[in-house]
Amino acid sequence: MSMSFDQYMKDMVQPMRDELTRLGIQELRTPEEVEASLPDAKGTALVVINSVCGCAAGQCRPGVSQALQHDITPDHLYTVFAGQDKEATAKAREYFAPYPPSSPSIALMKDGELVHFIERHQVEDRSAEEIAAELTNAFDRYCR
Repeated sequence: MSMSFDQYMKDMVQPMRDELTRLGIQELRTPEEVEASLPDAKGTALVVINSVCGCAAGQCRPGVSQALQHDITPDHLYTVFAGQDKEATAKAREYFAPYPPSSPSIALMKDGELVHFIERHQVEDRSAEEIAAELTNAFDRYCR
């Protein structure tokens, strides 16, 4: 019996999804979920654009995990999965202008407006600790 490609991909990426949802980050899997969450989120919202790449595994997700241990954190925590939940990711990216699409990446929004963004190229060559430090600085600035 062979496994379908869709089931294979679902099984392969589930641990990558779980790494963020275990932290209390809510997945937004459809454009409707994105639309219901991002523009009207009062206060601050962290949006992690998840990915299957090595820099997501080695730097982005661990950096987010470390940053969320900080005393000050965003009011809302969301994630979309690039390459998996394509329509939801495209809808979320509409809120991240002027930044071009990249994954992984991390957005911090305040009252529905983008206030801080970490692009893929800022993830690739940095450690999880450096990403966490940048996020905690942004949390201190915008989440009080």
